[in-house]
Amino acid sequence: MTSKFSIKNGWLDGTAEFPFEIKPSPHCDNRECEDISLLVIHNISLPPGKFGSNHITDLFLGQLNPDEDEYFADIYKLRVSAHCLVRRDGSVIQYVPFDKRAWHAGVSDYCGREKCNDFSIGIEMEGTDDINYTDEQYITLTQLSDCIIQTYPDIGSQITGHSDIAPGRKTDPGASFEWDRYLKSLMINR
Repeated sequence: MTSKFSIKNGWLDGTAEFPFEIKPSPHCDNRECEDISLLVIHNISLPPGKFGSNHITDLFLGQLNPDEDEYFADIYKLRVSAHCLVRRDGSVIQYVPFDKRAWHAGVSDYCGREKCNDFSIGIEMEGTDDINYTDEQYITLTQLSDCIIQTYPDIGSQITGHSDIAPGRKTDPGASFEWDRYLKSLMINR
């Protein structure tokens, strides 16, 4: 199986088999290093446990309306982003080019190296720690990851969850994320 995505100038480019949108976020900047060598898997749902709205995009674009849900009152001013979001239907939204630093990891450490945003790519799965992800999400995540690894080969052996780089502070992608399924699919895809 080959990837249905490719990357041009940091942005996704691919076939309609895996639909994607580009929605540039202002919440990014230049990396402080040149080695992109870590892939971090996250989850997000807004409001928590609800899927299918544009609220995640609104948050990442700095446009979340605090009046739409009481939960948003505490988060609408956050300046956060991820490189991509994999929706429940398997579609992808890219917010930040892969060669730029997205603001997804926060205070973090991977194998003794701090500030993971500097050298990582962040992919958000639309979901929660305790609700199963969809088959479509796993298929797309595998294809997307394969494309990223082809472009940034050092990532191939360095894929982790947000909970692993920010233990005690973050729990995502959670117990509902099937790491074995995902990592085996990556191996089969190569």
